[in-house]
Amino acid sequence: MMEAINLSKSFGKVRALTNVSLTAREHEIFGLVGTNGAGKSTFLRIAAGILKPDEGCVLYDSCPVWNNPKVKERFFYIPNDFYFFPGAGAREMGKYFSGVYRRFDETKYLNSLRDFSLNPDTPVQEFSKGMRRLVSVLLGICAGTDYLLLDETFDGLDPVNRQAVKSLFATEMEDRGLTPVLTSHNLRELEDLCDHIGLLHEGGVLLSKDLDDLKQNAFRVQCVFSSGEDEDRVKGHFRIVEDVVSGRLHSMVIAATREQIESYFRGIDTIYAEILPLSLEEIFIAQTKSAGYDVRKMIAG
Repeated sequence: MMEAINLSKSFGKVRALTNVSLTAREHEIFGLVGTNGAGKSTFLRIAAGILKPDEGCVLYDSCPVWNNPKVKERFFYIPNDFYFFPGAGAREMGKYFSGVYRRFDETKYLNSLRDFSLNPDTPVQEFSKGMRRLVSVLLGICAGTDYLLLDETFDGLDPVNRQAVKSLFATEMEDRGLTPVLTSHNLRELEDLCDHIGLLHEGGVLLSKDLDDLKQNAFRVQCVFSSGEDEDRVKGHFRIVEDVVSGRLHSMVIAATREQIESYFRGIDTIYAEILPLSLEEIFIAQTKSAGYDVRKMIAG
C-alpha cells in the first residue's frame, strides 16, 4: 500500500500541494485527476522520491520513500517527459533498465515491442510522441516492480493503443499483482479503468473515493411530475445537484442511493420516472457542487 500523509510542497511563493493525504491500495488502480497546475505531477515526483516534501511523507508498506533506495526498487516512475538517451533505440533502453531493476524481463520487453510493431533498434527520438509513450509504458511494465507511477498516462496514444495499454494493466494486475497509480486531466480516460479516484484542485484533495461508492450514491432521474406539490416534496427531501427542465420533463441529478430514490418515488405521483446511472464526470459534478465547486471548470472533457 502506498500512503501519502499530509503532503505539502511549495516552489518559492507558489504552493503546489497543501496537506494532501491519499492512499493507493495494492492490486487496485488509483487514478488522480485534476487540471494542469493542480499538483498531480508534483505529487507523483514526491511519491517517486524525486522531490522532498516540505511537510508530510510518502510510505510504501510503512517504509518512507525519501532517500530510501530499497523502497525505490519497488516502483517504476514514468513522467510525462520520459527521458531517452540521445540516439538510443528501445533495445538499448531495455538493457539499461535491466541493470537498474533486477526483475526486468528483457525477453518479454522485446516481444512486447514487436507486438506493437516498434523496431527495437530505431532511435526512440525518431518515434512519434505516442510511440515514445508506448516504449516508456512497456519499460515500466517489464521492469517487474510492484507499483507503476504514470503521469498523464495516455498522453499521445491513439484510441487503439489506449485500449491496448489498459489491457496490459489488467493482465499484469491479474498475473502478478501490479498496482498502477495514474494521473490524468481527463475524467473520461480513467472512468472504465480505476478502482479509486482522487480529485486534486489548487494543490488540495477535493475528493478521494472508491469508484463503486461514487457510482452508488448519485443518479440521474428523468421524470414528469403530476403536480407542483410532488415536485416540491422531492426537492425538499433530496439534495438536488442539478435540475434541467425541458417543458414538463425534469432531468435531475439526485445525491442518494438507487434504493432511496426508488423508495421515495413510489410514494409520490409521477406521469413518468426513470432512474439512470451517471458518468464519472456527472458523479464528480454531483459530489463537488455541494462543496461550492463546479468540476466542469476543473476537468477537461
